[in-house]
Amino acid sequence: MGTNDANHTWDEFCDRLREAGRTLIDQAAPQDPFNQAEGVRYLIRLLRYASINSIEYSDPLYPQFTNALDPHMKCKIGADNPDNIYMRANVSGKYRYRVSGTRGTVPLLTFGSKANRYHIDGTMASTGELHGDDIPVDADGRFSFIASKDRPESGAWLPLADDTTNITGRQSFQDRSTEIPAEVTIELIDEEPRPAPLDPDRFARQLDLVTAFVGGTAQTFSTWTKMFMERPNELPDWGQDFFQQAGGDPTIFYIHGYWDLAEDEAWVIETEVPDCEYWNFVLQNWWMESLDHDRMNTYINNHTGKLNPDGTLTIVVSAKDPGFGNWISTGFHRQGTALLRWVKADHHPLPTCKVIKI
Repeated sequence: MGTNDANHTWDEFCDRLREAGRTLIDQAAPQDPFNQAEGVRYLIRLLRYASINSIEYSDPLYPQFTNALDPHMKCKIGADNPDNIYMRANVSGKYRYRVSGTRGTVPLLTFGSKANRYHIDGTMASTGELHGDDIPVDADGRFSFIASKDRPESGAWLPLADDTTNITGRQSFQDRSTEIPAEVTIELIDEEPRPAPLDPDRFARQLDLVTAFVGGTAQTFSTWTKMFMERPNELPDWGQDFFQQAGGDPTIFYIHGYWDLAEDEAWVIETEVPDCEYWNFVLQNWWMESLDHDRMNTYINNHTGKLNPDGTLTIVVSAKDPGFGNWISTGFHRQGTALLRWVKADHHPLPTCKVIKI
């Protein structure tokens, strides 16, 4: 990189970022000012997340967990779960790591090692899984496990592979007001990393990864939304392998849908509730970001949802309270996506759906 290359590098980055935003003008995407503004905000959030993980915390010799939904990040990707803390640390199959911390009282804690190809083909393949029930916790509430290609002689183990790029963790709450999150750290073992100056060539590759992530992620979930649009106001099973290839948790059964409602219409969802550790139903916008759940009732879970006397569940999605069922507000939106999750369920019922006038 020569003395005059700095501006050239910046210009190329901006050009690639502009190209990454072409999802906004997809013919299927809503073109009104409100949805387009949300789309631009979405791209900025993706950029923030990508720059943090591809530049600041990209080195597998200095791993650190980040949280996509942290208030300082607030990055919503691919039907994010408002009940979750999404942890991510960049790692490499070349090395061994120790993940440790305090368990807290959050009901669900899982870890997975992934091969991230969002920027290539929209997949994030699992290279290993480890669930909270398989991680011993001592009398002080602390836990520890090894993440590596080779199984350690003892203790809990998260497998890595040659192409592993990151470790992800999910903490799923049911009642954040009473439950204590796990505190999790990661450290490299057996290696002594030494400080080094910024490598211009490596940094240029990192910039490429940033824009590739923004464009690839936006394109991936735009494709998902367009698929869901083929069956509006339904919640079918689209095939679980499809969602697992994108980094889904193997213990979760994902039921995605697309809704399109007039101001005086309601989407009524009826379903049996299986025996499961946890479930929730969440509304998202066209870009598959969860709606403003901090200020509106745009989702429910097994803690907040009220079942019918026969044990079934009625969810009503509409702009105003219909006066029956579990009302979920559309949050100023006319259309968007939705996701019902069954977690560790004994079976996976599919809801029946209808649209009514209110």
